[in-house]
Amino acid sequence: MDGNLRAMIREAADYLRSNGVTEPDTGVILGTGLNGYSDRIEDPVVIPYAEIPHMSPGKVEGHRGQLIYGRHKGKKVVILAGRYHYYESGDIVLTSFPARVLVELGIKRLIITNASGCVNESWKAGQLMLISDHINLTGQNPLIGANLDEYGPRFPDMTYTYDPELRSKIRKKASEAGIELTEGVYTMMTGPSFETPAEIRMVRIIGGDAVGMSSVPEAIIASHSGLEVVGISLLTNMAAGVLDQPLTAEEVTEAGRKAEAEFSRVMDIAIEI
Repeated sequence: MDGNLRAMIREAADYLRSNGVTEPDTGVILGTGLNGYSDRIEDPVVIPYAEIPHMSPGKVEGHRGQLIYGRHKGKKVVILAGRYHYYESGDIVLTSFPARVLVELGIKRLIITNASGCVNESWKAGQLMLISDHINLTGQNPLIGANLDEYGPRFPDMTYTYDPELRSKIRKKASEAGIELTEGVYTMMTGPSFETPAEIRMVRIIGGDAVGMSSVPEAIIASHSGLEVVGISLLTNMAAGVLDQPLTAEEVTEAGRKAEAEFSRVMDIAIEI
């Protein structure tokens, strides 16, 4: 599989280069309800996932399923407007494949965003959280199997996946812009069912501040390859059991709409800093 995967990554990257996606500085993965940020790209090259070799388009509402490339904040930026979630097939290779293609394209920084449930009871829905660390409760890792040595080591260290100095700079700039960022630990579970109140209590006990169904596989791939990684979670709702009410996908999308201005400013900072 490693030989096939290596060839698949290169074929997808070569296709993108042949369509004008050349030497990007920064990669961005936009989560549920956050795809509108891609409209800020100047002179965009827009390529549907369905046209990119081996790229699974995904079918989740709130995800455009497009790669957008162009300039923003003085950088060459390639954006994945939407992602293919692990729960759509149970295939971690397909889930992490887009991140591998961004690595092959030569990005230096990957900004990963998501909509997540707020586990930390001292926070509130609608806030933005910089990811300081993650907990992987999926039982899966995209590096399982033969290592692709040209991308990174067999046993990559994950201590500084989310660089503390870079996080500090982003928080400082955001504060100067009047935006208060929280900072905490993101926990990934497989979905697609939302977590139970008992699972949320467990996540809180083991140190999780937010919970979601994405982002960790992409962060692992980026860290394995030595990239700078920035993680930004929009805390769209209080997690199960915090409030006495059911969770819905609609409130996730609505929270993204309400937070658009602050989210966009933080994204600008993360790109230009």
